[in-house]
Amino acid sequence: MYRLSDDLAIVQTVDFFPPVVDDARQFGGIAAANAMSDVYAMGGEVLLALNIAAFPEELDPAILARIIAGGAEKVAEAGGVIAGGHTLYDAEPKYGLAVTGSVHPNRVIAKAGALPGDALVLTKPLGTGIVLTAARDDRDARGQLDAAVASMLALNRHPSHLACEANAHAMTDVTGFGLLGHASEVASRSGVRVVIDAGRVPALPGALAHAGEGIVTRGGGRNREGLAGRVAVAKALDPALEHLLYDPQTSGGLLVALPPAAAVAMVARLAADGLPGAVIGRVEEGGGVLVM
Repeated sequence: MYRLSDDLAIVQTVDFFPPVVDDARQFGGIAAANAMSDVYAMGGEVLLALNIAAFPEELDPAILARIIAGGAEKVAEAGGVIAGGHTLYDAEPKYGLAVTGSVHPNRVIAKAGALPGDALVLTKPLGTGIVLTAARDDRDARGQLDAAVASMLALNRHPSHLACEANAHAMTDVTGFGLLGHASEVASRSGVRVVIDAGRVPALPGALAHAGEGIVTRGGGRNREGLAGRVAVAKALDPALEHLLYDPQTSGGLLVALPPAAAVAMVARLAADGLPGAVIGRVEEGGGVLVM
């Protein structure tokens, strides 16, 4: 974030990655939604974006056109514009955005700021990494991948608006470090303990079943290793559910810390607007992350 004046700051972020689905337009939309999520996680609005694309020389350029079109559709949905970009040849397709957003300096919602007594709201179900892995292994049941794609394509814009209206104390998006990794960031930067009620964490269709069958991600294993000593997990926790909490998310939801009454009201607003949301835990004095 860079402060330009007393009432205006810009948020700058960048993200790109290889295809996570076969459909080129869907991939472009997912990558764009994921890249813009950091702006919403700070309470900002998207202004403009630059395409970042790598593409094999031997593939049909029409595929790249569909990827970029999918990204442009998402940026337009966010109220922003594509202002240019850069492409290069590479052995593997990759796409994403460098995004510029705006926010009032006094209305920034950072990862720091969570207070003891706050409740925690999660605005999307978990499990994109697990479901995508199952799909790559041809073990996706009908509709499971579709649900994951729909979740990844959904912008975090409206949930961010609701969090801002509720004067949320802290917020982050849940992406590659998984729920527990991003919860750990909130805990360390706020100087508090984050308590996750694992049984209340929503999962995408099929995610828990696949995890129970051993379909998990390497990224989830790296997250578990990286969080050793910072996360305490109840011994009785279902291993499949534990995998879900470490699962790296693509274009995941927002994790929001706010007073309990405001959290309940936010979840109700999300439900009224046809969007997912659940109160999944609380904030206490102390440090680290505790999973019950």
